[in-house]
Amino acid sequence: MMSRHWLKTSVIACLLAISLPLQAATILVFGDSISAAYGLETKQGWVQLLQQKLDKTAAKKHKVINGSLSGETTSGGVRRLPPLLQKHRPDLVILELGGNDGLRGHSPAMLAKNLRQMIVDAQKSGSKVVMLGMKIPPNYGKAYAQAFERSFVTASKETGIPLLPFFLEGIGGNMQLMQKDGIHPTAAAQQRLLDNAWPLISRELKKMPAPG
Repeated sequence: MMSRHWLKTSVIACLLAISLPLQAATILVFGDSISAAYGLETKQGWVQLLQQKLDKTAAKKHKVINGSLSGETTSGGVRRLPPLLQKHRPDLVILELGGNDGLRGHSPAMLAKNLRQMIVDAQKSGSKVVMLGMKIPPNYGKAYAQAFERSFVTASKETGIPLLPFFLEGIGGNMQLMQKDGIHPTAAAQQRLLDNAWPLISRELKKMPAPG
């Protein structure tokens, strides 16, 4: 009798555990035109594909907010991020900025400072942060390109957050996956962008606690 009761209780407990959703996470994607689906319909962009992927994941009810803005630099991001953090209270911030700084030849030191400031602001608000790094074309010069890339590494190490070194890995330089301007990925490249970012994103989501 005790055995049957224990078995019944265990089965019910397991079913409840399976049916209970993990904590619903709010995810803020904070980027530039790469994440704003420049030249595409919004539904074609990698951020929307991320929402669709999460919607199909069992027991997860995550919400993705796209706070990206075409043409945004890290200086603009420093000013624009705090109100979004206050409004949405995201559990996870996906930071994808810096490309426009490089294209405009901005100081790598200032880039690192701005990235660090945004990361710290997000962390102070209670958000986890992952960063999607960028590289610039070789015509900007080897020294500048290396300093530019180090800015992301520096900001990542100083704040202890995960970094994807090159968000456009496998896409940048492949004109079949780039729009005519050679800067913005095509619709066909959006799934690859998501595939590049997904390992960092999924690892952070797995750390989200179940509701107590």
